Amino acid sequence: MNCDRPDWDRYFLDLCEAVSKRATCDRGKAGCVIVKDRRIMTTGYVGAPAGLPHCDEDGHDMRRVLNENGTVSQHCVRTLHAEQNAIIQAAKFGIALDGSTLYCKMTPCRTCAMMIINSGIKRVVCEKRYHADKDTIELFKLAGVELVIMNNEFTEYDRQ
Repeated sequence: MNCDRPDWDRYFLDLCEAVSKRATCDRGKAGCVIVKDRRIMTTGYVGAPAGLPHCDEDGHDMRRVLNENGTVSQHCVRTLHAEQNAIIQAAKFGIALDGSTLYCKMTPCRTCAMMIINSGIKRVVCEKRYHADKDTIELFKLAGVELVIMNNEFTEYDRQ
């Protein structure tokens, strides 16, 4: 019997897409799934902190960032990243993430990378690259976090 079952990485990346449908910021609509021993520990999506207005209610809170290479990018700071929300949910409910794998849409940002390292996550699998992922790649290398990027293309989104 030949069945077209996805491998585990594809399966959990596909679940990230389903989780992202709850995101409340349409710019970087993303979901995250954290797994240990092929069991889902927690999920997260892009959204404002609990009880605060979301982008889909009050609009974006855009900030300009001067990048190291001299380019300027724009970021909505109203929301937490999917990775942050997944790690926060684990902390809130007492779920240990040590030795787990994090699945996400794009290479995590520098701040998320540091949270991932300190939470004990040992492997990160992402669909595509984030335009400012140089620091993340270096941090993961130094910390011994395995990084798997399924598609070497950069994720693009509105008003990047």
